[in-house]
Amino acid sequence: MLIDTLKELCALPGVSSHEDAVRDYLRAQAAPYVERIRTDAMGNLILEKKGAVPGGKKLMLAAHMDEVGLMIHTITDEGYLKFDTVGGIDRRVLIGKRVLVGEERLPGVIGLKAYHLTTAEEEKKVPKLKDLYIDIGAKSGEEAKAHVTSGDVAVFDSDVLEFGHGLLKAKAIDDRVGCAVMLELLKEELPMDCTFVFTVQEEVGTRGAFGAAFSVTPDIALVLEGTTAADLPDMADHLKVCSPGRGPVIPYMDGGTVYDRGLFELLRTLAQDNQIPWQTKEYISGGTDAGAIQRSKEGVRVAAISAAVRYLHTPSSVASLEDCRLILDLARLFVKAVSTME
Repeated sequence: MLIDTLKELCALPGVSSHEDAVRDYLRAQAAPYVERIRTDAMGNLILEKKGAVPGGKKLMLAAHMDEVGLMIHTITDEGYLKFDTVGGIDRRVLIGKRVLVGEERLPGVIGLKAYHLTTAEEEKKVPKLKDLYIDIGAKSGEEAKAHVTSGDVAVFDSDVLEFGHGLLKAKAIDDRVGCAVMLELLKEELPMDCTFVFTVQEEVGTRGAFGAAFSVTPDIALVLEGTTAADLPDMADHLKVCSPGRGPVIPYMDGGTVYDRGLFELLRTLAQDNQIPWQTKEYISGGTDAGAIQRSKEGVRVAAISAAVRYLHTPSSVASLEDCRLILDLARLFVKAVSTME
């Protein structure tokens, strides 16, 4: 069930600030299992679920709904679309990729000037965004403007595919894996009251999480995420960060957060005591909603569990399905442990 949910979520469009389709799906799936649902001013989806024993610590679980993508800023007289990135995207992965543009989800392809026109000096450099465009097959700017306007977003058009030894290829595994785990968890009977927050605009600066945490005011927050793996051939071990298939990633620090030491130790102990393979980051990189949540109001104790994802922020991210299942197991154990804290 978890994997089916993950596949469905990865297929949905949800570029930062345009998370509507993902939010609608999550709301519909979660509604029968929670007591209260609200959407705040930023667009965060906040769900409250009662547990077996009320009171105790106030626990918030968070995962972001948004994904990286492109935003149209200019339509040329010839009908091509010029764009900027929404979130961190390596320009090298864009050339020739399929995209879906705007509310109509128009098929398009990212183009570049013909190779025979490229100079020897240009061959040595990664093309700049201003040199790329989206071709939607329009005959003119007027025809393109009938379907697309400045501010529309484009999402990668990518198949969801299981392959190899238990791997999943899809766009937006970061962070639909966290959303899928939370959705499965909130369907279960829980030992304590929990607030589940599906945040917006994480990819452009963890903007949604700050307001959500300020509203929820948790004592403890668990962030469920996808994180870069970089476990590629010829890569030095100390640069690999983590690897799909080696279990959930429990970070002690990243580029935005030094995680609560006690909660890090708790997650590590829970994994070890329950024979859940786990790993941590061998190279400090990235950042999560935890950075914004930690700084909210008088401060929040934060922990995170992440899936190791190859080719993050591309149309073909790769993660281990078994890692995803183990993240659910570990998150379940964490909630149970927090429920007994005084």
